[in-house]
Amino acid sequence: MKDMKKVLLAVLAAGVLTACTDKKQSTDKDMKQKLELTQEWDKVFPLSEKVNHKKVTFETQYGLTLAADLYTPKDAEGKLPAIAVSGPFGATKEQSSGLYAMRMAERGFVTLAFDPSYTGESSGEPRRTASPDINTEDFMAAVDYLSQLENVDAEKIGIIGICGWGGIALNAAAADTRIKATVASTMYDMTRVAGNGYYDSEDKEESRHAAREALAKQRLADPKAMAGGVIDPLPDDAPQFVKDYYDYYKTPRGYHARSGNSNDGWRVVGTIGYSNARFLYYINEIRSAVMIMHGEKAHSRYFGEAAYKYMMEGKADGYKFVGAPNPNPENKELLIISDASHCDLYDGGYKEKAGKGQQKNMIPWDKLEEFFKINLK
Repeated sequence: MKDMKKVLLAVLAAGVLTACTDKKQSTDKDMKQKLELTQEWDKVFPLSEKVNHKKVTFETQYGLTLAADLYTPKDAEGKLPAIAVSGPFGATKEQSSGLYAMRMAERGFVTLAFDPSYTGESSGEPRRTASPDINTEDFMAAVDYLSQLENVDAEKIGIIGICGWGGIALNAAAADTRIKATVASTMYDMTRVAGNGYYDSEDKEESRHAAREALAKQRLADPKAMAGGVIDPLPDDAPQFVKDYYDYYKTPRGYHARSGNSNDGWRVVGTIGYSNARFLYYINEIRSAVMIMHGEKAHSRYFGEAAYKYMMEGKADGYKFVGAPNPNPENKELLIISDASHCDLYDGGYKEKAGKGQQKNMIPWDKLEEFFKINLK
């Protein structure tokens, strides 16, 4: 009789456990975001006849669902090398990252241009919020997705980060050894500029304390307030790089309705985590291939040059931490593109404003193809 009671109790316990497990699995499944993706072509560039394109989604380890455009070269056979692309910070996959992805697909790669968490068509509330951890995970989740595609060689995956996502790409490469090759194009180190200001002009305790106090008040006053979109109308005395941003994000050249930079920007308190963090203190330990490319005339050039120096030597201006020299310096490269501005590397640049006139063709597509083919072989 006692044995029968034990059996009954065991069965009952198993049933309860199964019910709880099923409920949890059902709940987890229900929690996945079902995104309503725009199916018509709405990029700021025309679709190439050399590639196939489709909308896809994938999950991150934070439970967020990211929206992406998958590009594949037409008539390609077998398993191909792949590249995940994102950026600039505050942009969407319909802008620069999509162009990079499409052009690299023309050259034989499976490519994925994705909207980061909380932006574009990807999930996450409140909108346009950023996090060093979550944004680094976005890249690693993209690698997860590409690794599981039947037409991708999981041992041959690289990434491209543009502008603020250039720094995030380097951080991902330092964390994830599956990433075999990384390009940081016209990069910002978002954590450095958030904590130190441009050219480290606010790299002092007093300035950071004042910023922290203002953000603390903002959290109570209006935590969903937005700021940081490209200024409009453009003041006559705006710095040249602001005029360049305006010419890309606010004109037909690059404007997109889902882009924060084209519209009302980011949540004011949505990047607090960036100001107290530093992305790149372990990039000197990246063993895989890295190319940092910047325009000669880019206001942001100092970010790329400092990151390259720190990656190679373990020390550089703007980096308080001192580390060891890189164990694999032979596969690292700094490419300075003559006469190019910051935004010229978004889409190649134009001779006239608003994307009119002759194209400047500042993006070195042949060099990018060579870099990835050498390092993803």
